This record gives sequence, C-alpha cells and structure tokens, in this order.
Amino acid sequence: MTDFKKDIFRSACQQMLAPSKTVCRKDFTLSGYSYGDVFALAAGLQKTLSGCSGEKNLCLCTTNKAVAAACILAALTGACKLILPYSFSALAMKEMRDATGFNFAIADQPEEMPPGVEVITPLPAAAENIKPEAIIDPDEHFLRLFTGGSTGKPKVWSKSPRNLFTEAFYIRDKFALSDKDIFVATVPPYHIYGLLFSILVPFVSRARILPDIYTFPQEIISTINKNKASVLVSVPIHYRVLKVEGLSVPSLRYAFSSAGALDRADGLYFLEKTKVGITEIYGSTETGGIASRCVSDNTDRWQTFDIVSWKLKDSRLCVKSDFTSPEMEKDADGFNLTGDQARTEEKNSFVLLGRADGVVKVAGKRVDLLDIQNKIKTLPTVSDAFVLALPSDKGRDSDIAAVVACDLTEPRLKRLMMDMLEPYAVPRRVKIVSAINRTAAGKIDRRRIEKFFLSEK
Repeated sequence: MTDFKKDIFRSACQQMLAPSKTVCRKDFTLSGYSYGDVFALAAGLQKTLSGCSGEKNLCLCTTNKAVAAACILAALTGACKLILPYSFSALAMKEMRDATGFNFAIADQPEEMPPGVEVITPLPAAAENIKPEAIIDPDEHFLRLFTGGSTGKPKVWSKSPRNLFTEAFYIRDKFALSDKDIFVATVPPYHIYGLLFSILVPFVSRARILPDIYTFPQEIISTINKNKASVLVSVPIHYRVLKVEGLSVPSLRYAFSSAGALDRADGLYFLEKTKVGITEIYGSTETGGIASRCVSDNTDRWQTFDIVSWKLKDSRLCVKSDFTSPEMEKDADGFNLTGDQARTEEKNSFVLLGRADGVVKVAGKRVDLLDIQNKIKTLPTVSDAFVLALPSDKGRDSDIAAVVACDLTEPRLKRLMMDMLEPYAVPRRVKIVSAINRTAAGKIDRRRIEKFFLSEK
C-alpha cells in the first residue's frame, strides 16, 4: 500500500495527469467518454477560463461524471476553483452564491442559476495542454463543498488536492481496485461520498464507470448484471429497496455504503443473496473517511483507516488525517473534534455511541435523541423514523418531536412509545407519514422537518 506520509503526493498526481495512449483510448464512462475525452474536456475548460479575467469560481451543477472529472482535473492544474452544491434548486443556488460568490457554472439546469452567473458549455481542446507539472500546491484549497439539508445551517468546507486525492489513492490501494473494475453508483457525484467513490477512486484506478445514477431496485440489479459491474456505490436507503426476490449480482465483488448507518437486517439480506458483505465507510464531508467495517464480519466495531490517527476526548471522537477540511477546529496536537461519541475497542477500533449534539435536556434530564429514534424503529410496522429536538417554551429545555413512517394510528403509536420510553423521553409531537423523504444521498432534510413542526405552533 502506498505510504502517503512520504513526500510522493505530487509525483502520484503528476503520474495521474500523464496517462499513456493506451489509457486515453480506454473508456471512462462505458460506451461514452474515454479517458482521453476527459482530458480533452479539461483542456477545453482550461482554455475557456484562461480568457476570463478575475477570480474563477466554478459551480459544478452537473450529474455528468465525465464532465465532473474534467472540471476536477482543470482545477487541479489551476484553471479555477470548484464549488459543489448540495442541491441544484434555484433556492440552493442563491443560498450558495451568497455564501461563496461563484461567478461561473457548468449546469444541467442553467435556468436555476442566479443572475450574473456565466454558464459554460464544456468543449474539448488538445488533451496534451493539460500539463502534469502545472499541478497546484497540494495543500491549496481548490474545491469547496456546500452542505445543507440534514446538517442544519449550511456550511462550506474546503478541500485541497491532498485532502481528496490522498483519500482516493488510499481507497484504491486498500481495496485493490484496478482498471479491471466497473463501478455503478446510486448516489450523485456532487455529494462527497459520490464524488470520491463514483469519480475520483475509479479515475485513479483507471477503472470504468456507468454514466447514470441508478435508484430503482430492478434498474440497479439489471445494470450491474448487463455490464458485469464489480463495484456498487450506494447508501442505506437503496440497500433497503434491494431486499427483493431474485437479487443476484454474480459479477459484484465490492458493495460500499455510506451517508448513514446501514440497517443490519438489510446488510445480512444482501450478504445472503449475493455473497458480498457490504463495506460501510464512516466519515463526513469535513473529516473525509475515518473508518470502515464489513457486514460479513458481524461486528459493531469500526476499524480506522491506517493513515488516520484518532483519540477520544471526553468520549468525543477526534481525528487527524490528510483528509480533513481546514475549517475544522484543531487542538494543540492537530486533532479535529467530530460530533460523534465513541468508546475504544481492541485492535485500533471503536464503537460509535451516537451524536454528541444529539443529547438534549427535557424536564432537566438528559435525553439521547438517537436512542429514542432507534427504539421507535423497533416498533411494529415502523419502516423509518426521525427524532429531533425543538425549542421549548420552558426556557432551556427542549420538546421532542418525531416523524414516523408506519401503519399505526397516532394514539396506538404513542401508547407503544410510552411502554418503551421514560415519560419525559416520549415525543410530545408526532407526525405519521407513509415514507420519510430523503435526499439523493440518503439523508433526511432536518431543516424542512423543523420548519414543519414550528409552523404548526
């Protein structure tokens, strides 16, 4: 495995930017763009932006994976700085422009762009104009990810080439991914997990990828089988819908999951039917990957990546690696405080105990929202649940609210919750739905749910 503690990062990136003629002829997206086409698009973008004055902040609002890869290569050689949104809606674009001031965009939906943003259509140019020696400082911020939705107030996290590509090289080596692999993804490329696992990791592996984002169960299965895909990049909600009869994907050798905790029953079903244990990746936009575990190992423990240092501080998980965004607050030893609580296990591993910021006070008592949520999910007919704390009229205390996807009536649901929870921990406000809407990355829109409950007051 590559040792990224040595000063080889620049040469690794330069090698990536100088592919052979054989690689250039190889497909990047199956029956679509070759690696040579990606380099040509990167050169074209570089040429277009070189004729523009001032700072070039380019918002990448496309699901086209080859175009996204080309933009990253162009930014890697200094053509622009990239911004990735959490949504392509007009509201998200305005919110993000206010936060970042981007002035250029590559957009699948140009009509959603705020006034004053120039939309660029990528055109190819001579691929040899992408010069490996032109790579920017590995620690210069060249990409910003705009997070929102489930994380509360939107934030912008910066990433350097070292942040992203060190992780991509590491994942490639850790799982022995190669040019023989074919990737299929159910997550969009503008999410950090999708960006890494459906674009960057395949690119540095010289692998091939399926061009679209596949979300329906039969669509996912048939796409894997038709193309003999070997790597599935997905999220827990999509593994849940894959609990279907006839699940068979004999070409698959890896199934990755992130952006939330995988339900063990869903993972075991997938393992039984496919003989592939789903590998969960734990991390966040700001921390990058931290650890992994595989369903087939039958453990709650997370095994940390061997180039990630970690420690516990008052039960809070702290990490230090080349993956972390510079905006994260560091202690004197360079460790970043995460929002998760954990306990140490053997062999450099840990068990997560829930979000540290998910502990609230109700009637003067501490309540763990994640614990309540997990208990509600065990009730009859409950397929999903989300528990949150709302501002209380009683000073510093909180009111607990829950959205529950089930077939129960509200009185019946509340009686069942009262049987399993302390009286002060029972959600005072409950909304029963047929399904809880999630983003393309499998996350719940926390702010939307909060606004719904607050508007009912």
